[in-house]
Amino acid sequence: MKILVGYKRVVDANVRVQVKPDGSGVVTDGVKLSANPFDDIALEEALRLRDAGKATEVVVATIAPADAQPHLRNGLAMGANRAIHVVADEAVPPLAAARAFLKLIEKEQPDLVLMGKQAIDDDSSQTGQMLATLWGRPQATFASKLVVDGGKATVTREVDAGLETLEVDLPAVVTTDLRLNEPRFIKLPDIMKAKSKPLETIQLADLAIAATDAPKATQYAPPAQRQRGVMVKDAAELVAVLKQKGLL
Repeated sequence: MKILVGYKRVVDANVRVQVKPDGSGVVTDGVKLSANPFDDIALEEALRLRDAGKATEVVVATIAPADAQPHLRNGLAMGANRAIHVVADEAVPPLAAARAFLKLIEKEQPDLVLMGKQAIDDDSSQTGQMLATLWGRPQATFASKLVVDGGKATVTREVDAGLETLEVDLPAVVTTDLRLNEPRFIKLPDIMKAKSKPLETIQLADLAIAATDAPKATQYAPPAQRQRGVMVKDAAELVAVLKQKGLL
């Protein structure tokens, strides 16, 4: 079984994001970029399936600018067998990303596609669902447990009422939640081995995907700064302050 893993690069979760002075976006120059945490979980789950003998090959793929190869080498160091870099100069909206991944699926013919449930840069949570629809295959989203056996995948997911279990036929798309696993720590020997693993580069234009009309953000603004708290002596004074601020 071959597993294809979406592996997006985003601003590191520990970085405090700054808005550009002109409000056209967020500052990324000189900012630490890392794998999307949900995608790290997807890759870890693929590697565990391979380690358990359920899969024979794990391929990581990203759609990113030309300088993203070190990011893919990180995925190879975690244990992926191969990597595919779809080079795109600008950010790709979810539908265009799904169409690009569909082209990779047609080329690679994976039995399972694993993706993070969302990326922490835009929080769209759309690409996996769109990909399954375009591919015409089942989907199971927000997986907190995954069992693959006998050409089927059993996925446990958290819903408002508790836990829900879905069984889907393979090939399928599964998106991963935080509670699925804890990604492994990358060791130095694995980083050295990753340098010799295959990394294929494809230009986004060469995939000839259909043009996509998508909403575009026209202005970015940081959240309002928090104001200092006000100390009150009793409940009556609290009510008075809230009325003064128009909150009551």
